[in-house]
Amino acid sequence: MLEVRNLSKTFVIHILGGKSIEGFRGVSFRLYPGEFLGLTGRSGSGKSSVLKCIYGTYLPASGEVWFASERLGRVDLARAGEQAVLRVRDGEMGYVSQFLRVIPRIAAADVVAEPLLRAGSEAGAARRQAAALLERLRIPARLHDAYPSTFSGGEQQRINIARAVIRKPRLLLLDEPTASLDRESQETVIGILRELKEKGTSMIGIFHDRAALEAIADNVLELANGSMEHGRP
Repeated sequence: MLEVRNLSKTFVIHILGGKSIEGFRGVSFRLYPGEFLGLTGRSGSGKSSVLKCIYGTYLPASGEVWFASERLGRVDLARAGEQAVLRVRDGEMGYVSQFLRVIPRIAAADVVAEPLLRAGSEAGAARRQAAALLERLRIPARLHDAYPSTFSGGEQQRINIARAVIRKPRLLLLDEPTASLDRESQETVIGILRELKEKGTSMIGIFHDRAALEAIADNVLELANGSMEHGRP
C-alpha cells in the first residue's frame, strides 16, 4: 500500500536568519493492506512531520513516498504535482489531526457527510450515514444541526474522526486521534479503526496513550532524535 524510502525533512527558520533545523531523517518502512503502524518518540522527534510529508502538507527535503493508488497507479507523493496529491486524498487517503478546521457555519452532520457528497452519494443517504456515525461516536441527534465551532474539544475531535473515516479510505493517517477523548469514546474509536483494518484500510498513527497504541498497532516505528528504530507494540 505504501513504501517510504529514506524520507527526511528540514525546516528553514527565516526569523533566525535562515537557520536550518532537522525535523527527521532516514525514515523508511513498508505498509501493507490492513496493517497499522504506530509512530512513537519523544516530543519534537518528528512524528507529526512524517505524517504531513506523506499527506503532502509538508514537502520533504529528500526521500520517496510510494503509494499504490487505485486511480493513478503507483505514485511518488513526495514528487507528485498538487493535482495528483489532491486526487489521492479525495477518497483514497484520510487524515485526522488534533484540530478540526471547518467553515464555522456548517452543521456537524453536513461536515461529516461532505466526503460522501463529493463522491456522488445522494444527499439524504449521506446525511443519514453521517448521523449514524455521529451517534455511534456519542454525538447526540440534537447536536447534528449545530455548528462544530460551538462544541467542546472532545466533540470536535469525534467529528474530525467521523469525517475522516466515513468514506473508508485505503490509507488513514492519525495524529493523536484520541488525545482529547474520554475512555468510552477512545474505545469506540479503536473499535471503528479495527473494523476499517479488517476491511483493508492501512493506517499510520500517533497515540499519546500507550494502551491505545497496543490495542490497535501491528508494528511500531520509534523516532529517536529524528532517526528511526523498528519495534513491536
